Amino acid sequence: MSNSPSNISNLQSHLGFWLRFVSNHVSGSFREKVEALGVSVSEWVVLRELLDQGEASPSALVEKIGMTKGGLSKLLVRLEGKQLLQRYVRDDDRRHHLVVLTEAGRRLVIRLAAVADANDEAFFGHLSLIEQQHLIEAMKSLVRHHNWQHWPVG
Repeated sequence: MSNSPSNISNLQSHLGFWLRFVSNHVSGSFREKVEALGVSVSEWVVLRELLDQGEASPSALVEKIGMTKGGLSKLLVRLEGKQLLQRYVRDDDRRHHLVVLTEAGRRLVIRLAAVADANDEAFFGHLSLIEQQHLIEAMKSLVRHHNWQHWPVG
């Protein structure tokens, strides 16, 4: 087999190329907008999950999101320092800590969710709702097929 260019697939013929191309633009734009509001994408993911859960133990967040314990611990310290969440000890078991959003954290999550919606609209709004749903289902199919568990947090 020759190494001539005619026998080598074109870079732009790869689905992975296009996924990365789109992902870099979408996530880069979102990262800039989130950071302009004072948090990282990783912090946003934790804050958003806390909005859904109400309160959570750090270990539950590690399991749900897939961050390391050390990475999550540093992130929680930063978020607590920004007064976006608070930690407290469970009444029924003083060995376990829980984290919960502060009111400022809740307000920021609502604002960031609107930023995420606007970012999606900017990049995918030209697609029909059916096309958007097909794209989501294709991505979910890949996640299920490969049994990926950890969320993209960075």
